[in-house]
Amino acid sequence: MRIFTLFLIAIACWAETVPSASSRETGLSADRLTRIAPLMKKHVEDGAMPGAIGLISRKGKIGYFETYGYQDMESKKPMTKDAIFRIYSMTKAVTGVAVMMLYEEGRFFLTDPVSKYLPEFANMTVSMEGKNPPIVAAERPITIRDLMRHTSGLDYAGPRDEKGASYYQKLKVTEPGIDLAEMMRRLAKAPLVHQPGTTFHYGYSIDVLGRLVEAVSGKPLDQFFEERIFKPLGMKDSGFHVPQEKWSRLVTLYTPSGAGKIARSTAPPQDSYKQPTKLFYGGAGMVSTASDYLRFCQMLLNGGSLEGKSILGRKSVELMSTDHLGELPRAGGMGTVPQGYGFGLTFAVNLDPGRAGTIGSKGEYNWGGAAGTRFWIDPKEQMVGVFMVNILPHTGITFGSEFKQLAYQSIID
Repeated sequence: MRIFTLFLIAIACWAETVPSASSRETGLSADRLTRIAPLMKKHVEDGAMPGAIGLISRKGKIGYFETYGYQDMESKKPMTKDAIFRIYSMTKAVTGVAVMMLYEEGRFFLTDPVSKYLPEFANMTVSMEGKNPPIVAAERPITIRDLMRHTSGLDYAGPRDEKGASYYQKLKVTEPGIDLAEMMRRLAKAPLVHQPGTTFHYGYSIDVLGRLVEAVSGKPLDQFFEERIFKPLGMKDSGFHVPQEKWSRLVTLYTPSGAGKIARSTAPPQDSYKQPTKLFYGGAGMVSTASDYLRFCQMLLNGGSLEGKSILGRKSVELMSTDHLGELPRAGGMGTVPQGYGFGLTFAVNLDPGRAGTIGSKGEYNWGGAAGTRFWIDPKEQMVGVFMVNILPHTGITFGSEFKQLAYQSIID
C-alpha cells in the first residue's frame, strides 16, 4: 500500500510540470545555453536587474530552467523557481483563450457587435481632437474581433475634452472598489480615439473582453479562469491576487531610478496584489509563475490541449495566431507592434524574421507585460520561452529580448 501511495504521489507531481529533458531530446545545446546565465548575472551585479527566471521548453520538454539574482535585493533573498510575478499584459492571452472557449461553444461570432452582449457599447462616439465638430458618431459598431486585435478605438490614455482634460480621469474609469461591470459602464461613456476597425491602438479592449466573458458565461472572470483554464491546466499559482500563505513567494517590484539602476518601487502594485480585488482586469490583472505560464503556452503550442485536457480546438489556436491586421495603420506608444510583426487575437505574430530583424521563425507569436515579463510560442521550432522579471515600467529594458535571442541561438538540431 505504501509503495502504491508513493507511486500516486509521483504521478501527481509529474502532472504539475512539463517534463524536463536532455539537450539531445530537445535539440538545445547545453554548451550554448550556458551563455545565458553570465549575462543575466551581470545585469544583477550592475544593479540593473533584481532577479529573474528563464524557462525554455522544446519538443514538449523543458530544456532550460534557471533563476538569476534575487527575489528581494535588499534582503538578498534568492530568486526561486516557484516565485510569483505580476504578469500584467500577459493576462491578455488568457482572456483571449477564455473568449475563444465561448466562441467554440457557439455563444457568439467574432464579427458580432460587442453591444449585443454589453449594451452600454451601443451608439459609441469618436473624438476628433482639434477638429470641428470635436465628437462624431462611430461609423460602425465595435466587434468582438476588433477588441481581440485592438482595433476597437479604445486605448489606455483615452481622449481629451476641449479643455484638455482626460475623459477617463473624469469618468473615474479605474476607480478602486468598482467591479468590471461598472468599469465598462464608465468606459463606454467616453468617446473612442479612432473609428472602430480602422487603427491598431493598444488599450482597454481586452478588459472589455473580460467583461464579455462574465456576461456570456454568467460567472465572474476569476471564477471562469479558475474553473475552465487554471484548474484543468494545473496552474496552481495563477490568479488575480496572492493568498497570504504565498506572500513570501511574491517578488519585490522595482522601478528604474536612472543611469541604468533600479530602486524598490513605492507604487501601489508593490502590495495591492496581496489583497483580493473586485476589478478583474482581463488585460492586466494576473499574477503567475514561470511554470504555470509555461503550461498555458504549451497548451497553445500543442493545439489547445495539455496532458489530455482539451481547452481549445486546433483551428481556434490557428485563428488566434494568424495575423488579423493586414495593412491597417498602427498607433505608436505603449504596445506598439514591431516591424515585421502583425497581430492576431491577443498576440503579436511574426510575419517575416527578415523584416523584424531579430532571430526567430515565421509564425512565432508572443506578448509581454508592463513589468518586463514575456513569452513566445514558436510552432515551427516546437518551442516555448517564458521570461519573468518585475521592473515597472520596463521601457527601454531589454533583458527579455536578450533571453529570447540567446534561447534561439542554442538550437542545434
